[in-house]
Amino acid sequence: MVRAVTRRRAIGIIAAAAGLPLLYSSSPAKANAPVVVWTGQALGAPAKLVLHHGNMAKARRLIDEIVLEVARLEGIFSLYRDDSILAELNRVGGVAVSSPEMVSLLDQCLRVWERTGGLFDPTVQPLWEVYRDHFASGHGDEFGPSQTKLNRALGKVGFEAVRYGSDRIAFTERGMAMTLNGVAQGFITDRVAYMLRNEGFDSCLVNMGEERAVGAQSDGTPWHVGLATTEDSLDPDAVLSIVNRAVATSSPTGFVFDEDGKFGHILHPKTGSAPMAYRRVTVIADDATTADALSTAFNLMDVTSIRSVLKDWPGASADLVEPTGARHRI
Repeated sequence: MVRAVTRRRAIGIIAAAAGLPLLYSSSPAKANAPVVVWTGQALGAPAKLVLHHGNMAKARRLIDEIVLEVARLEGIFSLYRDDSILAELNRVGGVAVSSPEMVSLLDQCLRVWERTGGLFDPTVQPLWEVYRDHFASGHGDEFGPSQTKLNRALGKVGFEAVRYGSDRIAFTERGMAMTLNGVAQGFITDRVAYMLRNEGFDSCLVNMGEERAVGAQSDGTPWHVGLATTEDSLDPDAVLSIVNRAVATSSPTGFVFDEDGKFGHILHPKTGSAPMAYRRVTVIADDATTADALSTAFNLMDVTSIRSVLKDWPGASADLVEPTGARHRI
């Protein structure tokens, strides 16, 4: 049976703003401007905004605009909304109406797909469906789907078979499907950060499934992001200090297909396997879209390969925790 944990991302924010901690803070920062805190959801994940600004009415108005924008983007990227562009693409194999946001996101997917040797591949959805159906039936082998079924699904996987432009997106192979769950939350996080900056907000923490700091806290101190095994943990094993940076974390156990937790949701697009090489992979980068995509791909790579890929993103870094607890900072 498919089993999900309460949080898709294994990350917790422990920054405090005006004495209002998102999880907790041992030394809350004293804010120099009023704070507005909003909580909600984005693409099914918990979302939160913390805004420092002297004009409370402006802050609340902008939050209303952000909520509408997130809903609009969900209408493009959501895998589970029947009326989304992505859902229609997966149903019929092509859509005549694209969007600038979809093209922009697919451009970024293409770059990461190329740089990771195809290990970041949004077209793994057919593999996901094989695992889902295998374990949801209640009669599936505890060792997972047969290689025959996986090979059949692998024949429908490959980002090189996606054609897209300003007016059309299409698959060149029948039966293909795409998921943007490994990157769209980062994209939405970046979009919200852009809206805030454009309105003159220079001290914000954006969490739309991934985290991005706009400036520092209003007292000049960095935002602090605590990394933990689960997002609702109050005991992080590491704390990152960030200013104008994004953080994304992926974990194979964020969603598991089987009751024993042996088969996670991060699937290898070349072998069809569900590796558990890391307990948690965190990437810090200039933007949340890049951090999100790389954190997904790095779950399928060894340390040497990750180090090589990071050379294409100067300033980016990774924090890896193996199942044994061994840790690598690259």
